[in-house]
Amino acid sequence: MDKSMYQDLQDQLLLTEDQIQKRVREMGAAITRDYKGQELVAVCILKGAVFFFVDLLRAIDLPVSLDFMAISSYGSSTKSSGVVRILKDLDKPVDGKNILIVEDIVDSGMTLSFLRKNLMTRGVASLRIATLLDKPERRRTPLHVDYSGFVVPDEFVVGYGLDYDERYRNLPEIGVLKPEIYEKA
Repeated sequence: MDKSMYQDLQDQLLLTEDQIQKRVREMGAAITRDYKGQELVAVCILKGAVFFFVDLLRAIDLPVSLDFMAISSYGSSTKSSGVVRILKDLDKPVDGKNILIVEDIVDSGMTLSFLRKNLMTRGVASLRIATLLDKPERRRTPLHVDYSGFVVPDEFVVGYGLDYDERYRNLPEIGVLKPEIYEKA
């Protein structure tokens, strides 16, 4: 691991690799209980949720099929533009399916609110949301998150899939990025 990436983080890590993996296993067990006897389509929101998605699916003991969507509301900014665009849609129809949206972080709720409405119009049987990180104090629209890993402070966090301008995704922990890194942009 490139140690210079850690120098861009504030003093302490927010979440260690062990804390993340323990919580992901707990979430997988809860999803397994809630969907017992049912099939599930897990939808990964690219790119940030990939690390969480893979680990979460390994912790779910059910028949699960996967699909992927790419949604944009940030670009290379640190704040949502409020305009949501689907960059990559699902590969298969989801009518009559139990859908689990897997996201890395929920803050304003705008993107997932848009996505929930969009998928509900496709005739899904059920739709739930799993997120690794949740920033409820940043909500700009009401949104219920069914499975939440950690509530985090209103800081710019990176690691375990979360990035700033495509950097830091491969850190196994989650840390707070020093403001001078993104404020200079």
